[in-house]
Amino acid sequence: VQLQASGGGLVQAGGSLRLSCAASGRYNMGWFRQAPGKERELVAAIGWSGTGTNYADSVKGRFTISRDNAKNTVYLQMNSLKPEDTAVYYCTASRTAITRVPSGYDYWGQGTQVTVSS
Repeated sequence: VQLQASGGGLVQAGGSLRLSCAASGRYNMGWFRQAPGKERELVAAIGWSGTGTNYADSVKGRFTISRDNAKNTVYLQMNSLKPEDTAVYYCTASRTAITRVPSGYDYWGQGTQVTVSS
C-alpha cells in the first residue's frame, strides 16, 4: 500500500489547512503527527466506512477527518491552527481496528510538514 500525503505548509495561527492522503484498499486510516523532541501521537482516525472516528483531545472541535472512498482519499481539515500544531503529519493505514498506538498501523506515508507561526 502506498500512501501519498499532501497539503502541508506554513500558515499563521488561526488559519486553516487541509491535508490529503491518497490510499488504495480497504483500510482504517489515521493521521499522526510528530513534533521535534516529542513522541508520535494520533491526531485523528477514521474507519473504512467513515462512520467511526477518533480524535486527540487537543484537536477536537478544530480538526475533522473524512474520507472519499470513491477517490481513495482521506482528508484532515485543520482549522483554528495553533503554533503547538506544528509537526510532521503522517498518513497511516491499518488492517485492524482504529487505535491510538502507532504500532497498530501497518502502512505509513512519507509525512508532510505543517508549520504554524504565531
